[in-house]
Amino acid sequence: MINEIPKQKPDTPLLDTLSSPAVLRSLELSQIQQVVDELRHFLVYTVGQTGGHFGAGLGVVELTVALHYVFDTPNDQLVWDVGHQTYPHKILTGRKDQMMTLRQRDGIAPFPLRSESEYDTFGVGHSSTSISAALGMAIGAKMNQKSQRTVAVIGDGAMTAGLAFEALNHVPDTNANILVILNDNAMSISKNVGGLAKYFARILSSRLYLSMREGSKKILSRIPHAWEIAKRTEEHMKGMVVPGTLFDELGLNYMGPTDGHDVEALIATLQNIKDLEGPNFLHIITQKGKGYGPSEDSPEGTHSLSKIEAEKTAPEPKHNAPSYSNIFGRWLTDMADVEPKLVAITPAMKEGSDLVEFSEKHPDRYYDVAIAEQHATTLAAGLATQGILPVVAIYSTFLQRAYDQLIHDVAIQDLNVLFAIDRASLLEDGPTHSGVFDLSFLRCVPNLILMAPSDENETRQMLYTGFVHKGPAAVRYPRGKGPGAQVESNMVALPIGKSRTLREGSRVAILAFGSMVSVCTEVADELGATLVDMRFVKPLDENAIQSLAKTHELLVTVEENAIQGGAGSAVNEYLSASGTIISTLNLGIPDTFILQDKPSSMLATCGLDQAGIKLAIEQNLLPVSQQVP
Repeated sequence: MINEIPKQKPDTPLLDTLSSPAVLRSLELSQIQQVVDELRHFLVYTVGQTGGHFGAGLGVVELTVALHYVFDTPNDQLVWDVGHQTYPHKILTGRKDQMMTLRQRDGIAPFPLRSESEYDTFGVGHSSTSISAALGMAIGAKMNQKSQRTVAVIGDGAMTAGLAFEALNHVPDTNANILVILNDNAMSISKNVGGLAKYFARILSSRLYLSMREGSKKILSRIPHAWEIAKRTEEHMKGMVVPGTLFDELGLNYMGPTDGHDVEALIATLQNIKDLEGPNFLHIITQKGKGYGPSEDSPEGTHSLSKIEAEKTAPEPKHNAPSYSNIFGRWLTDMADVEPKLVAITPAMKEGSDLVEFSEKHPDRYYDVAIAEQHATTLAAGLATQGILPVVAIYSTFLQRAYDQLIHDVAIQDLNVLFAIDRASLLEDGPTHSGVFDLSFLRCVPNLILMAPSDENETRQMLYTGFVHKGPAAVRYPRGKGPGAQVESNMVALPIGKSRTLREGSRVAILAFGSMVSVCTEVADELGATLVDMRFVKPLDENAIQSLAKTHELLVTVEENAIQGGAGSAVNEYLSASGTIISTLNLGIPDTFILQDKPSSMLATCGLDQAGIKLAIEQNLLPVSQQVP
């Protein structure tokens, strides 16, 4: 058991020799446990230095080793769900020496990336895509007459999403050669992991059982109704001792559950079922954070790990302001104390969205619907039809998955649903997790009001504003801490569609949205520019824009969102529709996916730090002949 993050690289003599899975497959079975142990120690060390997702990878060390040992990767295709669990996979597939660059500019990606390695067969970030993708690969291999096996590894949390079951429903119709491995690390599907379950798992995956099953099928299929009777008898017997009846009914050959941390047993099982034709389903039980004491004790708390900071001779003063998530969590609880019809909904983001206090204080009004963003949104709509006041706490990047429900089920019906959109910002995990498109895809939806707070107190007041508003509303805020504004306990509804001017200037007016207001403050001071906290993306403060256009030479919009279709585009559209002629400069996320890095560096890359904003404005003010292209 590892109980603390090592500061020195552990000795990994056998792991150091594994330049590829082919080398792994050349080892004797007796050497595999040493590979597992060294891989787990190396993983704890490297993630401790870089930060990153942690518990999921520790839980699949044995499975990762077994898969690469048994299957002929990369010819055989492994598809990992979510990507949080793929650090061991990256280490075993030739990227061990690059692990110290994780989450860094030009480093290896924190998720599978097709352009990074031939072993990364499918890029992932959001959950529940693996079965669909693997099925497509298996069908494609069949059409191309390629001899390859396809394996999808999906967690029990990801199995709660509708997409996973949509894929499972389709698999039997294709009769594709696909193996789905359910990595059950929370016992949410079955707690049947005792001696009897292990015995039946061995029986159901044994060569004797499988050969007898196939032989019997061939014989009994010639006798009317005999095979159907035998098949149902088998299913009922299996259903008495193992939880796989559901998957059998869907048309998959279910095997398990089995111990996901017994690497030799896993290898034996995979070797037995490797060449089975058609769709097969293996259920394994693992422990998230396996082998690292603090993670085993608190798998939720160590889902993602911050890197170990170097010791400093003098501690730096800490910014004690609450995070935006903290502000939301406190507002939600305060609001629920005075409004009995408030209900909170989250798609498996209780800790991340800071809903722990609310869930404990108001358990009868708290719904964690698991990884089911579409259901969360339509559930809220259904509640709203009954006069209940739902608040959906959701990350920006995950709200993308519920776009149809937001339009059809909430907005068209003009229902009272508040979306609290967290992580609406660039994130160190890169494009799969950065929330920089929500302003673009939300502001075009009728009936919806859309707000972007500039500090902690404004966040609280906007949440209240959206909650008491009649109709759908959304408040989007970034990850992390704000500028440190004093948060008022009183809640006052802001006037809808009204901005506030923070600084009066000349020539240039900076129209800043949300997190960019604090960044633009010093820029406005240095340039003598007007600075406006726009507050509302929809509806815009058109009167303010019109007034500023009459008194300034240049309007500059700044947002932590894609330029295309974003808040700046909304300003441009208004100016065009009103026939107002003035120079404009739109600053935001350019038309590209911003790769992983420190968020501050990502902002600088986009020209959204103070230096970049100031330079862009100064360049725009120069005569055309002097501007740098």
